[in-house]
Amino acid sequence: MRGRFVLGSMRNKIYLSVLILVIVLIGCSQIKPVSNQTNNNRMDSTKNYNKLTPEEEKVIVNKGTERPFTGEYYNNKAKGTYYCKRCNTALYKSDSKFDSGCGWPSFDDEIKGAVTRIPDKDGMRTEIVCNNCQAHLGHVFLGEGFTGKNTRHCVNSISLIFKADMDNTMDTAYFAGGCFWGVEYLMKTQAGVISTTVGYIGGHKDNPTYKDVCSGNTGHAEALEVVFDPNKVSFEKLAKLFFEIHDFTQVNRQGPDMGEQYRSGVFYLNDEQKKTSENVIKILSDKGYKVATEVTKANKFWKAEDYHQDYYEVTGKQPYCHVYKKIFE
Repeated sequence: MRGRFVLGSMRNKIYLSVLILVIVLIGCSQIKPVSNQTNNNRMDSTKNYNKLTPEEEKVIVNKGTERPFTGEYYNNKAKGTYYCKRCNTALYKSDSKFDSGCGWPSFDDEIKGAVTRIPDKDGMRTEIVCNNCQAHLGHVFLGEGFTGKNTRHCVNSISLIFKADMDNTMDTAYFAGGCFWGVEYLMKTQAGVISTTVGYIGGHKDNPTYKDVCSGNTGHAEALEVVFDPNKVSFEKLAKLFFEIHDFTQVNRQGPDMGEQYRSGVFYLNDEQKKTSENVIKILSDKGYKVATEVTKANKFWKAEDYHQDYYEVTGKQPYCHVYKKIFE
């Protein structure tokens, strides 16, 4: 009897062991292999992100780089927040932005948890991407000593969207004084100017190209958009500077450049700007100048091609038909 009891106990133990093994194997079979899991370092094309232009996709998706000194936000000094163009995640605050002279927007810190660092395969540099959608932003560099944080996020403007703070005090003015390269070069040095953009205004064709404007068939003038802080510089002071850097007595030309697109004009946004412009012109007329400058209500301003932006800063050349000449006291 004792032998049968022992034999039965052994059989029960064997059956129990086999049952446990079967349960474990069945459970393991439900685990998905690693190869089928999502790679968080790759962009998920199935998500509903913002639609990108081919140029944006070249940088943001294919990890390209925009040309230095051409980006929209390189010289942006406005207060606000920079967001990912692909998914709208907040990435950087303007307080962290500084001028490194490298040709791309530079930040010494990111919004906590917004940016991921990934070493390049060659081990030479470290890529930075949006932590939410893995959009390519640029690269991060350490130990350069630009700021106390000793960090430089070198970011492509095209990867970003900037939104100014709601309480930020800014104003805008539009001036046309011949080739917009020279107007921008001299106007942007004025203290209180936050940013400048060259483009086309005063015409009737939507989204004109440089070739369109030069044809003389669109009615546009080459113009400069000036975003400024009215607490630091007045519209009147900017208007006076504008008249001091170009020949406002010439009609549809500026130096060797001839055509309607090179006309002199102030494109006002409100009655105050109109009145100020007319007062400045009266001062010039009283001084004996024959002023050809038009004062016109601003219509849609169209940004010019990227290669026109900050032209003299990018090329290292000097204006050929614009020079500062003091007129006002």
